Amino acid sequence: MIKPKQIKEQTFRDRIKGEILEFFRLNEDTAWSLNQVHKAFAVRDRSTKTLYGELLEDLHKNKKIIRQQNGSYIIDTETQFVVGRVDHVNARFAFVIVEDREDDIWVNTRELNGAVDGDTVKVLVFPKGKKGTTRAEGEVVEIIERGRKELVGTIEILPNYAFFTPDAKKIFQDVFISKYDTGEAQNGDKVIIKIMSWAEKERKMEGQVIEVLGKAGENNTEMHAILAEFGLPITFPKAIEDEAEAIPVKISAAEIKKRRDFRETTTFTIDPADAKDFDDALSFTFLENGNYEIGVHIADVTHYVLPETNLEAEAFKRATSVYLVDRVVPMLPEKLSNGLCSLRPNEDKLTFSAVFEITPEAKVVGEWFGRTIIHSDRRFSYEEAQGVLDGEVSNVISEEVQPTEIVAEEPKKKGRKKKTDEVAVIPNFSKELLTLNELAHKLRDERFAKGAVNFETVEVKFNLDENGKPLGIYQKIRKDSHKLIEEFMLLANKKVAEYVFNLRKTEPRNTMVYRTHDAPDPEKLKNFSTFAKRFGYNVQTEVSQISTSFNALMHDVEGKPEQNILENLAVRTMSKAKYSTDPIGHFGLAFPFYSHFTSPIRRYPDMMAHRMLQHYLDGGQPLERAPWEARCKHSSEMEKMAAEAERASIKYKQVEYMSLMEEGKVWEGIISGVTEFGIFVEITETASEGLIRMNDLKDDFYDYDRDNYRIVGQRNGRVFTFGDKLQVKVKECNLGRRSMDLTLVGNDGDGKRKTKPSHRGDSRHKSKSSKSAPRGDRRSKGSEGRDRSKKRDK
Repeated sequence: MIKPKQIKEQTFRDRIKGEILEFFRLNEDTAWSLNQVHKAFAVRDRSTKTLYGELLEDLHKNKKIIRQQNGSYIIDTETQFVVGRVDHVNARFAFVIVEDREDDIWVNTRELNGAVDGDTVKVLVFPKGKKGTTRAEGEVVEIIERGRKELVGTIEILPNYAFFTPDAKKIFQDVFISKYDTGEAQNGDKVIIKIMSWAEKERKMEGQVIEVLGKAGENNTEMHAILAEFGLPITFPKAIEDEAEAIPVKISAAEIKKRRDFRETTTFTIDPADAKDFDDALSFTFLENGNYEIGVHIADVTHYVLPETNLEAEAFKRATSVYLVDRVVPMLPEKLSNGLCSLRPNEDKLTFSAVFEITPEAKVVGEWFGRTIIHSDRRFSYEEAQGVLDGEVSNVISEEVQPTEIVAEEPKKKGRKKKTDEVAVIPNFSKELLTLNELAHKLRDERFAKGAVNFETVEVKFNLDENGKPLGIYQKIRKDSHKLIEEFMLLANKKVAEYVFNLRKTEPRNTMVYRTHDAPDPEKLKNFSTFAKRFGYNVQTEVSQISTSFNALMHDVEGKPEQNILENLAVRTMSKAKYSTDPIGHFGLAFPFYSHFTSPIRRYPDMMAHRMLQHYLDGGQPLERAPWEARCKHSSEMEKMAAEAERASIKYKQVEYMSLMEEGKVWEGIISGVTEFGIFVEITETASEGLIRMNDLKDDFYDYDRDNYRIVGQRNGRVFTFGDKLQVKVKECNLGRRSMDLTLVGNDGDGKRKTKPSHRGDSRHKSKSSKSAPRGDRRSKGSEGRDRSKKRDK
């Protein structure tokens, strides 16, 4: 129990401390020594002088005043405290990302004070120039919220204890595990641990095994580990599956009467060959006036997933399906995603549709939105549709049509049966596809004419064996069949957003979930322009020229070794697209209003858009914005998490594939980044990135020149810079860290390491700056810039 005397003494100390602080505030331009403070307060006896000295030190430790090199004190009028999220980019330093602040705060790892990647922290920001730099630097003074309480990684079990190595690249500490907390884990297992205590000073983090995923290196184990690393689910709870199973399959006559019936209209889907969740279909009718009626029909997920249900809560929680290299983790249970809501051929399906009357010049002259029922005539793969467009595919024998059914070239007549010896034939709909393709080209040309940016990043795909081992890597090429579907999905998304916004002309406007995309940051544009020049390309940075300049660049780099690097850097130069109720437009698409309406099986924002559109079609008043904005923010965060998991699975398979290649094989590559600790090289053939460490450049000592994105040999003057072509060999593949070390071919030197000049101390390679050149490895700060070309991103 605290005694009254102690309380009185503490109150006295606090009062004096407050008086000292106020004194410094009144004299903010003056530095005061301890003796000068004593004189200013007329302090003469030794005990009071000691007290004032202690209080001055307390104020200094609490960052209220600054102690200068000569020992004097001055009030700190520049230092500020901010709250942000830790992005621990490498073992030596981190950035703290503060919302609505242009520059991130650089923090030395020693000054993180126990914070790890993902934590929300309070940071003391030093005045610029205090440490001899012009960037914002700081020190973590408080951990407000831990970003993660569980970690995924590999366990090493020793006789009396165990160590855990996290998979997360941005966690640079091992975790101590007591021998009593290893559970059923065996040495080398991939496990999930719960953090029981966090690192403090010299003490390590301590944890407890809560789940064993399996043996490290096995495909299933590694994919589950990636999902767990990003906090993503692996399976559905039984209650969710049971609720889905209870949904009736049969469509009632009463429900059909409520809907516009398209079952007699030519309708088909175009999807990846291995897709099971067909969430969109196109219908096509030649009109007597020479125009076309084109319907974009979207699975009516919200008919089945109702508000205030477990299914709804689970869909919101997940917010998106997750696409790893070898699997899909769906947002909705299989009965919905691959069954009830999947627009499979030769089945009646409930849809929510955007129907347009379009002229041969691709002008929309009429539109209709509402709930419908369709009956798809055919399921095309992208390859089959492309074959029709190329004139290579005629009618094909169907394996999907039941023996008692036939589909003819003319509009189908329900109930017509085939003779038992007839062959089921599916038409190729060549007239419809060719017309749609012509319209898609015109819609695309119009977008670009209005300032849309063409980002067609290379999509890395894998050939896997039955155990998930990569047999090959290839880069997927987008053809007209992909672009055809993309254009009509873009059209539907745009028109839905425009319709809702324009439906109410006065304030308050109708609340809607928009897909928004801001203009790029000028500084990022300038940096990208500098990068591009090193490859011989000129990129304009004026906002009015961005579209034309970037589109020209994308055309010029197509098929060249630097294509993947420049395309990815260009995308990361753009702002990040996100969901919002604020209709600021979509810069990359050059649309003033844009939403996501066309993929409700795999995106929760599309379910939101369906509900909101129906509300307004029913004459509803503007919805309250705040709860919908909160859902938008959650959806954006989950989208980012899913994208990071997807990249992690691709990176893992790339490193695994390279580890299986012939030892000593020489690979062609391009420098994708330079830092003070090495050179990042992207191998052209596999789009895999690896690191040549400074210590493995044996022919010289190299200095890092950040301003010019290069390293330079001290003796031989050899320069390695962004975009240079190199030949490399794989030195080591680390599957646990999803990383690859490379060595430079022909860089063996004379086999002897030169003794470093004594004036350079212990650091082998000198850097002209402690902050590395940007290379896109801080991917959470990257940008989307468009709806990607994958079918699942329509």
